[in-house]
Amino acid sequence: MFCYQCEETAKGEGCTNIGVCGKKGEVADLQDMLRYLIKGISICNSKTRETGNYDEEVDEFIMDGLFSTITNANFDKQYFMGKIHDALKLRDKLRKQNSVKGSHDSVIWTPKNDEDIIKKSKEVGILTTKNEDIRSLREMLTFGVKGMAAYYHHAYVLGEKDKDISNFIQEALVATTQELSIDELVNLNMRCGEMGVKTMALLDKANTSVYGNPEPTSVNLSVRNNPGILISGHDLKDLEELLEQTQGTGIDVYTHGEMLPANAYPAFKKYKNLVGNYGSSWWEQKDDFEKFNGPILLTTNCLVPPKDSYKDRVYTTGVVGFEGIKYIPNRKKGESKNFLEIIEHAKKCSPPEKIENGEIIIGFAHNSALGVADKIVDAVKDGIIKRFVVMAGCDGRHKQREYYTEFAKALPNDTVILTAGCAKYRYNKLELGNIDGIPRVIDAGQCNDSYSLVVIAQKLAEVFGVSLNELPISFNIAWYEQKAVLVLLTLLSLGVKNIILGPVLPAFISPNVLNVLVEKFNIRPNSKVEEDLSALEIVV
Repeated sequence: MFCYQCEETAKGEGCTNIGVCGKKGEVADLQDMLRYLIKGISICNSKTRETGNYDEEVDEFIMDGLFSTITNANFDKQYFMGKIHDALKLRDKLRKQNSVKGSHDSVIWTPKNDEDIIKKSKEVGILTTKNEDIRSLREMLTFGVKGMAAYYHHAYVLGEKDKDISNFIQEALVATTQELSIDELVNLNMRCGEMGVKTMALLDKANTSVYGNPEPTSVNLSVRNNPGILISGHDLKDLEELLEQTQGTGIDVYTHGEMLPANAYPAFKKYKNLVGNYGSSWWEQKDDFEKFNGPILLTTNCLVPPKDSYKDRVYTTGVVGFEGIKYIPNRKKGESKNFLEIIEHAKKCSPPEKIENGEIIIGFAHNSALGVADKIVDAVKDGIIKRFVVMAGCDGRHKQREYYTEFAKALPNDTVILTAGCAKYRYNKLELGNIDGIPRVIDAGQCNDSYSLVVIAQKLAEVFGVSLNELPISFNIAWYEQKAVLVLLTLLSLGVKNIILGPVLPAFISPNVLNVLVEKFNIRPNSKVEEDLSALEIVV
């Protein structure tokens, strides 16, 4: 095992025995094996793509296969063993169909049994690329397309498809098997960022077309005296179907973690049993889930190995998995997922324990924010708002992330925070007030909604007739996993400079690659709050 795809990787270098996330070494190796075979599938599908044809079976398998390997999504050995066998069958079908001859090992290697698979899985990991800089750029690209696959998955299940996105994912994976130069790999990473904009725009279209544009909403943080189901993750389709099936059952539904923004979509407000949000960020789920008392549905990457005390109340679905945890199968074409088992379970449980009171304001995606654009622009022109700070991205469990709370507290009262993703849990419950009726924390939603921040920034640049880098806007980004890698590449592809990234720089960025990013974009790690305020030209 060697894994350094997330911010928490051991010693800031790489996990080698067991993941800090709790993933066993054998599971990490099997994820590498699946990723390796997906590259082989992409090579075998090249001819199909070159002719302009579109194979949805291939695209779906690659998309969900990559999604299942991102941090905190799936810890189940049997899941990956099954997917590896599926990958071998699909690869061989494509190899025969497209007459693919002598090629990369990922195309021609064939196991005799599961023991061969386990042995091979230890030989195809990240460190097989010996050149540190080439490895760094290959992995940055791979992690970027993993994030892209995750975002695309959510658009896809809502009916929005774009073969250009699938084609790029496969093209990028094929490129990681070729002897490309550093410059060629840098350019591919920038193209990944450009395609990231397109992917997030497609997801925004999917969400808003089906559920309406998020609107400013005060979300309840308390509880009612009914049994409940807690839904975490990012999948709005799962939430919709759960709400439909719990109507009239006496079961309340609460959001958790990255599902919080769902409360701002008009389509969900018709469900009277959607009570509000329970708990906080993904990494605090061990406490939150313990106290909730009812069953929990995990829809995407947000799984922390559960405690025995509530393990029997956890359900997974989609690409999420954990050994010994109940799994709700994917929906069949034209049908909904069947949540009957979790609903019946909820009926036998006590109501959730109250852990907080009050409300929190959310729902400032680009449509709502631009709806008051004139007011925001006037506030900037009048000097009431001096600066915007983008504090988007991921949260994590390390104590050093308290930096983001302290940074938010230290910002002057004429500064507005733009956020998306679970990083906001470090400051979204602080009493930061508003500026002339404009909230000082403009929450655009999930990390999936980072596109909204791009739209807002571009609109402000258009109004003021300047470039993004000339706006009174600073970027202090927190990262954790591969979707954040795509967001970072997206910002770089848009030419955004002077980004502060933390709480530590990615272990997969080699010193030489880091030098390129510093020279071209002036990207740097965060340090002390006072020093970073000064570096961002924020006067306290």
